[in-house]
Amino acid sequence: MSTLAGKTLIMSGGSRGIGEAIALRAAADGANVAMIAKTAEPHPKLPGTLYTAAKAVEDAGGQALPIVGDIRDDEAVRSAVAQTAEQFGGIDVVVNNASAIDLTPTASIDMKRYDLMQDINTRGSFLLSQSAIPHLRQSGNPHILTLSPPISVDPKWFGSIGTAYTIAKYGMSLVTLGLSEELRADGIAANSLWPRTTIDTAAIRNVVGAELADRSRTPDIMADAAHAIVTRPSAETTGQFLIDDEVLAAAGVTDFARYRIGDREEDLELDFWVERA
Repeated sequence: MSTLAGKTLIMSGGSRGIGEAIALRAAADGANVAMIAKTAEPHPKLPGTLYTAAKAVEDAGGQALPIVGDIRDDEAVRSAVAQTAEQFGGIDVVVNNASAIDLTPTASIDMKRYDLMQDINTRGSFLLSQSAIPHLRQSGNPHILTLSPPISVDPKWFGSIGTAYTIAKYGMSLVTLGLSEELRADGIAANSLWPRTTIDTAAIRNVVGAELADRSRTPDIMADAAHAIVTRPSAETTGQFLIDDEVLAAAGVTDFARYRIGDREEDLELDFWVERA
């Protein structure tokens, strides 16, 4: 299968950045895309809302279901899953996209920020995936895709990125690892996807460093890689921590210039938790 036509995705977040790009790539195939997010009103520093993303999905050729809700709220998530399945007749793909980031070192981080990252990143990914399992079991090609990194116990990542954020992102990856084994017999694939380089998003510009924007790739590389993963037969790939350009290279892509913001490949900034190929 190489298309998502007629398939249904449910995504946490998606009002901007990588999540929106993944939604638009699915919509270009004619997919149904449900998004649960809190961003109902414009943010003074961040572009896009749930509703502008939904309109973009419709304009791209898909069917959109925007659901205002908090990924930390059990009932809101379960209701969003039920609404999605009812409106579109099932669920084929879960995309755990929502994520909070705070790079504050351990000695200084507020525990409210620590809890926020744990609740959105790890718990939110677990909750949305768990809630969708009954519907995924009915799909012909079910996938859970989580935007989280390969797990490494090299202490340099904890020291350079911060223990709190590293734990929260690795927690998402542990969700992938655990679900891939628990759901193997059901034929439900669970994989993680992570960018090799920084991606030009609001998080990069506002949190990590605006100067990195010109040394980044566009969200389209993650969208194309996500599409390549979730259109594979689910029995073929599960429990994997995949890197965007490796996924696309395996799919036959040889020229990555169109994904660059800047002019030179050698200027690209590596993202957290990955080494240069």
